[in-house]
Amino acid sequence: MENNNIDNNEQLLKYLDGKLDDSQLHEFEKEMLNDDLLNDAVEGLSALKNKKSIDVYVNDLNKHLKQYTASKKQRRLKHKLELNDWTLLAAFLIIGICIAAYFLIKKYG
Repeated sequence: MENNNIDNNEQLLKYLDGKLDDSQLHEFEKEMLNDDLLNDAVEGLSALKNKKSIDVYVNDLNKHLKQYTASKKQRRLKHKLELNDWTLLAAFLIIGICIAAYFLIKKYG
């Protein structure tokens, strides 16, 4: 995964410097159409005055993206329902009571 980020950084820098050949340029722009974050990154980085610090900004963007996705994953895991023995027992008891009530109502009702 880290290698993929390095490749993306290199592609992004080459795109900003105008050093991609036609096929690479086409693929990169197609990728930009499908990835709003990449499109925003290109838009923001192309507006920079100091082109030498682009690599620093790209690495910073990647770091923030990793932090953001990790925090989303932690929140998702935090809200995940835990099935332990007591939860399963309670569920089976409720289902059993519902089934028993159904048959009792059907027999006497």
